[in-house]
Amino acid sequence: MSAGADVRVEGVVRTFQVPDGVPVAVLCGVSLHVAAGESLAVTGPSGSGKTTLLQIIGAMDRPDSGEVRINGRELGGLDEAARAQFRNREVGFVFQAHHLLPQLTALENVLVPSWGAAVREERQERAAHLLQRVGLGARLAHFPGQLSGGERQRVAVARALVMNPCLVLADEPTGALDQTSARALVDLLLELNAEERTTLIVVTHAEACAQRMGRQVSLRDGRFVG
Repeated sequence: MSAGADVRVEGVVRTFQVPDGVPVAVLCGVSLHVAAGESLAVTGPSGSGKTTLLQIIGAMDRPDSGEVRINGRELGGLDEAARAQFRNREVGFVFQAHHLLPQLTALENVLVPSWGAAVREERQERAAHLLQRVGLGARLAHFPGQLSGGERQRVAVARALVMNPCLVLADEPTGALDQTSARALVDLLLELNAEERTTLIVVTHAEACAQRMGRQVSLRDGRFVG
């Protein structure tokens, strides 16, 4: 993808069943518009529904009601195969835990989303370029155990971008990093957001990270406030 995603969330409700049988409403009819190429921080206390919202936007979960449209396409109308393709081709995920495979090198980890895709040589060149871009050009053959926490998270960012996604979703990406590494990672996400023309949505508790985004929204008890 060469342009960002226009994200429209309309009246999304998500409720989870808990062991005592009383359903818990996590999202209570939330609506949100994120324009193509925008950077947005979603803040709020633990349990407010931030991660659930991100998972629904990224087609990792389905709402009980409401709609999510990405560039005009309603995700609820996609079957499981199409949802998997959407996640692989159009969305880049960055999580607090880097989820790198320890038996693979940095380059191989970045290439994981491209397994099975066509034009392998082109993807390998892009993966190497992204690792160079995130300051790891000399560490392509290093395994995760040979990298620092900040370096592993930068590999995860490169992995999220290898398929040229139109949408990058980051869930507490700086939560496990020290202050210096966290600031560098936010710098990187915003630089790549501008250069790759992606839409960036970051869920975060870190006020310093949230303030760097182009816009902030806050969730509390499953609703946007403020």
